[in-house]
Amino acid sequence: MDVLEAIQARKSIRAFTDQPVDKDTVTKILNIAQRSPSGTNTQPWHVYVCAGAVKQAITDDVLEMAKAGAGRSYEHYDYYPATWKDVHRDRRRGIGWGLYGLLGIEKGDREASARQGARNFLFFDAPVGLFITVDSYLTRGSWADAGMYAQTIMLAAKGFGLDTCPQAAWIPYQEVIYRHLQIPDDQDLVTGMSLGYPNLDAIENTLVSEREDLANVASFRGFE
Repeated sequence: MDVLEAIQARKSIRAFTDQPVDKDTVTKILNIAQRSPSGTNTQPWHVYVCAGAVKQAITDDVLEMAKAGAGRSYEHYDYYPATWKDVHRDRRRGIGWGLYGLLGIEKGDREASARQGARNFLFFDAPVGLFITVDSYLTRGSWADAGMYAQTIMLAAKGFGLDTCPQAAWIPYQEVIYRHLQIPDDQDLVTGMSLGYPNLDAIENTLVSEREDLANVASFRGFE
């Protein structure tokens, strides 16, 4: 698969098989991702990889926190705004309604919505979880670098026949992640990510998110 095919084929997978992914394959992907660009070559990212019993312990503890309503807000971590502008709110709702529609979850069914939301904390059954951080003293430029790093991981995974799902859902529960993965307190969590082989029979994996027309996001100047 060439890079253009990988970009077009990549999408968030929300149901994986139990086929294992060995450490050697993950290491190869991460070695490739080390070629990600960063401002003045600062390479500000850290990545923590979990599988097996450690991954399960994170799942168990986060599910317990979620059940108890003990997670903090995204705003607490300055991750998402408290109020969205209409254009971004509508895009968020669109992808949510698209997923729930495929799964037969009706609007207002909070119990079913919560069950689907909790699948994030099962890593959507993927055998490998990753968590990407940056040092806390760093600012927006380094977060942009970490985003490019995450994208490179996702594209490299396609080259190995694997799929991914980047997950902001872990942000409110990061104290559990930090404890189990021994992440230093002077690092900020950028995203979690599930990695594995896609379950091709899962209806949720047929979802392809819409993209804005280029005319609404791109401006060209100086071209003849």
